[in-house]
Amino acid sequence: MSARPDDGVGAAPEQAPEGPETVGDTRGHPPGGGSREVGTSISLTLRIRRYNPEVGDQPWWGEYTIEAEPTDRLLDALHHVKWYRDGTLALRRSCAHGICGSDAMLINGRNALACKVLVKEVAPKVTVEPIRGLPVLKDLIVDMEPFFAGYRKVLPFLVNEDDPPDRERLQSPEERERFDDTTKCILCAACTTSCPIFWGDGDYIGPAAIVNAHRFIFDSRDQAAKERLDILAEKSGVFRCRTTFNCTEACPRGIKVTKAIQEVKRAIMFDKL
Repeated sequence: MSARPDDGVGAAPEQAPEGPETVGDTRGHPPGGGSREVGTSISLTLRIRRYNPEVGDQPWWGEYTIEAEPTDRLLDALHHVKWYRDGTLALRRSCAHGICGSDAMLINGRNALACKVLVKEVAPKVTVEPIRGLPVLKDLIVDMEPFFAGYRKVLPFLVNEDDPPDRERLQSPEERERFDDTTKCILCAACTTSCPIFWGDGDYIGPAAIVNAHRFIFDSRDQAAKERLDILAEKSGVFRCRTTFNCTEACPRGIKVTKAIQEVKRAIMFDKL
């Protein structure tokens, strides 16, 4: 059974033995891979919401205090916990540079990418939880399938039935600018899982899906705008949005998510692209 964000949090079950305390990386890198400045280490306590279905049905809190450099990223600190303190900790990450979107988490109550948060911004203590509204598989890892189901529903690809041209399909700078902002989405789910409507309505398509629909609806080369607008006009679509701006605040790429949602609403109501 997957843990949900509103589950009660109990005491920690028995854990695997901790690994040896390691001061430095055996490959010669500083622990966490951050700044090499000497004498700037600070103490950071990570309070991590843990869940392991093989251990029990209820989540619990694990606390780990480490030494880190102020310019290390929170992701580095989580790596330190996993590599040197408790190897059972589970989290997703890939590029560690804010591009892949794998490490979206709830950090001190706000959605963010762990690789874009510096230790000095959250020290001396930080609370880390899985993003809300999606089933928790283990610790900080959630099941992303409901999120991607909404994404796939809006046809997130270019549709053009004309014969392929001899060269690329041209656009003016003004035509490209019309949807430039929504091309920045990295599918991290930070916007969608910050949305209170999404938390309470599993059928709601969510902000990220609308953003990716916007990217093609307003693309002058695309021919499926009407189909997407019809999908977004359904009960589970764009009009479920209550304009709380959580999504815009949560986006690590600075996309004006709420603005994009309102533009899609106007396109549906006034049939004006």
